[in-house]
Amino acid sequence: MRTGVYPGTFDPITLGHMDIIRRGAKLVDKLVIGVTTNASKSPMFTVEERLAMVRRETADLPGVEVVSFDSLLMDFAESMGASIIVRGLRAVADFEYEYQMAGMNQQLNNRVETVFLMADVALQPIASRLVKEIALYGGAIDRFVPRQVVQEVVARVEKIGKKGS
Repeated sequence: MRTGVYPGTFDPITLGHMDIIRRGAKLVDKLVIGVTTNASKSPMFTVEERLAMVRRETADLPGVEVVSFDSLLMDFAESMGASIIVRGLRAVADFEYEYQMAGMNQQLNNRVETVFLMADVALQPIASRLVKEIALYGGAIDRFVPRQVVQEVVARVEKIGKKGS
């Protein structure tokens, strides 16, 4: 059985993430979505909330499992029995960062390969960071995230706004 890992913060999960998940799931028997926290990012949602979002949005996809992790990616991949790391690319800047990470990961564990998937052209500009920024300024995000995620982001923005008042 070939297992792959698709790691990310998914804060929130976007249509771009969903595209990579659907396509990545076709490459392996089991795709583990690893939800983590990046210390350099300010998450809008807790890990538990992001896990619930990703699980809900991927519930209809066979062979997909969603778990959280707080370790080196290669340690997580090994603990999941993964032989592949799936990463999505949107732009050249993504490639430079991901290429460096893939090289470092290979140094840590050369039994796990990194596979890059280009984001669908229509979804390439979507980034969770930008979705949050648009929502914080009252912009429409329905073209960028699943329907229920729109509601969750808008509710969180309203909650943040009330705290700041």
